[in-house]
Amino acid sequence: MGFGNWTTVSYFVLLGFNDLEDVKMILFSLFLTAYLLTLLGNIGMAMIIWTSPQLHTAMYFFLFNLNLIDAIIATNATPKMLSNFLTETPLISPLGCAAQIYFAVSLGSAECFVLVLMGYDRYIAICHPLHYVAIMTKHRCLQLLAISYISGFLHSIIHTAATFSFPICRSDIHHFSCDIQALLKLFCKETLINEILLYTFSSAITATCLVATVISYICISDAILKTHTTSGRLKLFSTCASHLLSVALFFGSLLFMYMRPNSSYHENDLSASVFYTVAIPMLNPFIYSLRNKDVKIAVWRKMSIMARK
Repeated sequence: MGFGNWTTVSYFVLLGFNDLEDVKMILFSLFLTAYLLTLLGNIGMAMIIWTSPQLHTAMYFFLFNLNLIDAIIATNATPKMLSNFLTETPLISPLGCAAQIYFAVSLGSAECFVLVLMGYDRYIAICHPLHYVAIMTKHRCLQLLAISYISGFLHSIIHTAATFSFPICRSDIHHFSCDIQALLKLFCKETLINEILLYTFSSAITATCLVATVISYICISDAILKTHTTSGRLKLFSTCASHLLSVALFFGSLLFMYMRPNSSYHENDLSASVFYTVAIPMLNPFIYSLRNKDVKIAVWRKMSIMARK
């Protein structure tokens, strides 16, 4: 019977790249390179923030957590995906599938909230600069971050429990990992309740995060427009540009994947999932470092210290 009362199958078959036999090794090389760059970029950035006292501010504290989340999101799916390229029949156990879904949803939700906190941090820094130190204290940052993680974990428990609450009769998942929408197609019974639950919670969290971020940037835009000099406006905008790009990539891929009816979900359309799982975690550390003077200075200092040794 496999995974307790949750499923009548003892394993799932991941068929996401089943039709791409001719280019399997090319894809393996590309995804392996992307994964290594993701780990190098995110863990490297996290270490730089951790070991650089000048980066011990609220903004970089949230960025540090974003780096860790991205590294774990990539690790949750990519190693299994890479191993699937090297096996004739890519399998995953129901327990492994449940774990993949749990971490994907919990960390994805946590990243959503962390991006909101980063927008809030920029709002306080630009709109209330004189009160920034008093508002964005270490204690408050820890509280906000704890709420983000707890909310993500609770959201994931609901999703994972709902996904495996009904018997599953089929084993072929047309995806490269255990995706909730792909898994709903394997249920023995009607999945309307699960779909309603999925879209209700996903819509509520995504909409809340998106609206909060938009409100922050409306206030930021108003403050920037009130700045009298062009150089001042450009300086203020440059402090938000990286976060804006990251937010656009994250919410864009999230809305494309999960805000459509299940009937319009194409099993073989994996591009958005690949972008969310592989590309975004790889791009984020570069987005936040390329135009960031503080990070560049910290990197050069570390390189100088290493060179002297």
